[in-house]
Amino acid sequence: MDLTIAGVLTLDGLTNGAIYALLGIATVLIFTVTRILFIPQGEFVAFGALTLALFQTGQVPGTVWLLLVAAAAAFLLDLYALLRAPRAAGRAAAICRLAASQLAVPILIAALAIWAAPRGLPILAQGLLTLLIITPLGPLTYRLVYQSIAEASVLVLLIVSVGVHFVLLGLALFFFGAEGFRNPPFVDARYALGPLNLSGQVIGIFVVFILLMVMLRLFFGRTLYGKALRATAVNRLGARLLAISADSAGKLAFAMAAFIGALSGLLIGSTTTVFYDSGFLIGLKGFIAAVGGGLASYPATAVGALLLGVAESFGSFWASSLKEAIVFTLILPVLLWRSLYTPHHEEH
Repeated sequence: MDLTIAGVLTLDGLTNGAIYALLGIATVLIFTVTRILFIPQGEFVAFGALTLALFQTGQVPGTVWLLLVAAAAAFLLDLYALLRAPRAAGRAAAICRLAASQLAVPILIAALAIWAAPRGLPILAQGLLTLLIITPLGPLTYRLVYQSIAEASVLVLLIVSVGVHFVLLGLALFFFGAEGFRNPPFVDARYALGPLNLSGQVIGIFVVFILLMVMLRLFFGRTLYGKALRATAVNRLGARLLAISADSAGKLAFAMAAFIGALSGLLIGSTTTVFYDSGFLIGLKGFIAAVGGGLASYPATAVGALLLGVAESFGSFWASSLKEAIVFTLILPVLLWRSLYTPHHEEH
């Protein structure tokens, strides 16, 4: 190994680490707000990359129909709850408002996707449409699966997350098939940096990573919704006493996680071939980064993810067959250190 190879491996590791950092941050966000260890975070990555791939082929992605079905199911659940409430004047108007709030946006997005699919729009427009399709799946997942068991133990929520993972994995296989897809880059350009050759897509990954970190910091520090999420993460009961809805906070956290996952899928879709089950391994590495950050610290999660990506890159060079084993072994000393030096609290 010489400096050129080391530079190439470091760049590749940092590129992968930036993606792992985004997913790790999404995992920390969901856990701190809802106490849910969201295993299927990687499925949003696969959905994002493969939805764009089907748009590239001129087909309507199956995620469009998933969005409509999920929105209809959420509407029926809320309608049932509304009809069970004591009779009150204006119930018909309440049902109309519920239908408009629950169904109007998904139907509009689906109609736009069906119209746009065969027209071969520019890849940037297709990417934006992909984000519009995948992002609402986050809050819909929370509403359909987690909202009714939000007060359950962390272990129960984890078991449910494993079940959601298998459901989404089966849906991905049904929608996209077993064949892998590789998307064209959003920026088809190359730049020389000494001995390194940087593609526009790689630069875009770093730019998006930095911008998203800055935007999250501003969101949590400057906006009312961000402060509400922080309050819910610190003390759910106290947030409720201040009229902050835990369900609304959970839906917002899941929406942000779905957006980050879909965006990550768009970014890596041109750097590697994505299959229906590719998201699980990518999301698992983001989860490792989140654990390294104590499932609480966004900066520590980002740093841990970058180091994890570099370790993976160098591990694949020295022992490619043991690359995954090397990566997952790195979590053992972190878990040991945290088990020894982190105070434990019983969950009530």
